[in-house]
Amino acid sequence: MINKDTIVALATPSGAGAIAVIRLSGQDAITFAERQFKSISGKVLSKQATHTIHLGHIIDQERTIDEVLVSIFKNPNSYTGENVVEISCHGSNYIQQEIIQLFLRKGCRMASAGEFTLRAFLNGKLDLSQAEAVADLISSDNEASHQIAMQQMRGGFSSEIAKLREELLNFASLIELELDFAEEDVEFADRTQFKALVERITFVLKRLIDSFAVGNVIKNGIPVAIVGEPNVGKSTLLNALLNEERAIVSEIAGTTRDTIEDEISVGGIGFRFIDTAGIRETKDVVESIGIKKTFEKIDQAQVVIYLFDSFNSIKNLKLIQIELEKIKNKYPLKPLLVIANKVDMLSDEEINTLQSKIDGIELLSAKKGIGVENLKDKLLSFVNTGVLRNNDTIVTNSRHYDALLKAFEDIQKVKEGLESGLSGDLLAIDIRQALYYFGEITGEITNDDLLGNIFANFCIGK
Repeated sequence: MINKDTIVALATPSGAGAIAVIRLSGQDAITFAERQFKSISGKVLSKQATHTIHLGHIIDQERTIDEVLVSIFKNPNSYTGENVVEISCHGSNYIQQEIIQLFLRKGCRMASAGEFTLRAFLNGKLDLSQAEAVADLISSDNEASHQIAMQQMRGGFSSEIAKLREELLNFASLIELELDFAEEDVEFADRTQFKALVERITFVLKRLIDSFAVGNVIKNGIPVAIVGEPNVGKSTLLNALLNEERAIVSEIAGTTRDTIEDEISVGGIGFRFIDTAGIRETKDVVESIGIKKTFEKIDQAQVVIYLFDSFNSIKNLKLIQIELEKIKNKYPLKPLLVIANKVDMLSDEEINTLQSKIDGIELLSAKKGIGVENLKDKLLSFVNTGVLRNNDTIVTNSRHYDALLKAFEDIQKVKEGLESGLSGDLLAIDIRQALYYFGEITGEITNDDLLGNIFANFCIGK
């Protein structure tokens, strides 16, 4: 699968900026760059040491395109494991395209999505899970997702899997060897040690599988639906959480007729807040559609915030209790945060009444920002951040999760086989299957379709 072409692509985001970086990779990358580069000091790129930077100009025949810095990385000590050249030019769209088009005319090929990282994988610079972590690192938009991607890039996840796979492979080899001496009825694989290994693998797999619940939340953010009757301050709360005027605020009931979404990071975790249309009986067709969408968003949310106007509801809290029961009955498994808004307008006695009538109520004034930080802390309590503080391995990739589930299923079969005294040839089948799924994660076992699906999600230039 290793392609000998020299590929070229823009490695920085497209658009104008102070500088742009154009990357070349391949056996002839330095030769291609050398032909179009004129050093200020007369240096020849191919004669320079790896990991050095050189000032000069990119030349197209007699025409100077730009003054640039050229960095060279000689194989195997480069990101891709091939010769790599990075050209830092001025960030004009015109200059970027002129340089890229020049190298294409001279025989380079435009890199496909993720091809630089694919080559790094094929040349043994990264295993497959580390390569996938590159894409996660690029897309990380909060502290937690960044931390997990960095850990995976350093091989935290794959090294754990690789070690277990190696130990399992050793036992598999011994069991396969027993099959060659079936008539002598000998055992090369110590069954007691093997059972201990299977127990350890079971424990690790279960921990990794369970971590996906947290990892998926961290990677994609936690959707939080803000619901309640019209004009109770839902949009004001969204604006207070985001610290900007994101939603229209009006005293006219029913202002929000569609859902408004935005995301913030709380304690390194992404929370996606959804401001919904107020729930009430209405004959307005447009508002009715908004209310229908509200219930759809509650279905999608992992946490529901029920907000009510404490000032106007204090004398009739029975209606609030009825609404809360409806939501709890309809969504019994969703965490529900009950928040009394506009508490700055209440007396101490009225606040005490609120707290005595509704369990676990949070007090807040969205308009004045009172209680907003407490709300953020409460939301953070729904996420198991202990695994982050302990630097435990966390699975965020659905492909890894699927492979782990299948490996766990086959390891359970091996465990049952050991306990029931299953013959070595049947045990070997289940072990091989478990080894296959371990290998799928780290990339010891791949196919073109799998790699195509993974790297198609990368940006071009990475």
